[in-house]
Amino acid sequence: MQMLLDVVSVEPHKDNTLSLIFENNEKRLFDMTPYLNKKPFNKLKNTALFMKATVAYGTVIWPGNIDIAPETLFDYSKRI
Repeated sequence: MQMLLDVVSVEPHKDNTLSLIFENNEKRLFDMTPYLNKKPFNKLKNTALFMKATVAYGTVIWPGNIDIAPETLFDYSKRI
């Protein structure tokens, strides 16, 4: 079983990617594009809203009660 790692930093980019730093100091890049056609992430097609990504409770959140599981962010991101 993989250890659950918290996100400690996020930097959103206009190409719908997120630069992430996890608590183990690993830097990863996550592409949100495949998620933007699914609820509730479809609201993030609005670039201004997407760019408001922040970290809370160990994961990435956006206004409007939108968040994504940290294990999804880690498992489907690429090390940078």
